[in-house]
Amino acid sequence: HVQLVESGGGSVQPGSSLQLSCAASGFTLDLYVMGWFRQAPGKEREGVSYIRGSDGSTYYTDSVKGRFTISSDSAKNTVYLQMDDLKPEDTALYYCAAGPAPTSNKRTYNYWGRGTQVTVSS
Repeated sequence: HVQLVESGGGSVQPGSSLQLSCAASGFTLDLYVMGWFRQAPGKEREGVSYIRGSDGSTYYTDSVKGRFTISSDSAKNTVYLQMDDLKPEDTALYYCAAGPAPTSNKRTYNYWGRGTQVTVSS
């Protein structure tokens, strides 16, 4: 039974940091691409970052480059998204997903968590 559970969201001020976690069960991270997506009200779900389990290669969408860092811990079967210098436009529901291909296309991901809310406001 595959399960992804996100945690770590919250309400913070601009310039703050948060670390999101995605605990995976029912499969091994090393065999998948793990992605972080976000969806703001009225907007499409967009790919934020992903990490390829086989070689650790990463991707970031332009708007978060230099501010967000994705990582994984095989021993804990957990993926993290460290978010620094948060901005109001980062406000969204953040989802963790697992899929077979290194892409930011949400349609290629098979498994999804329920999401964790991140709100950035002064």
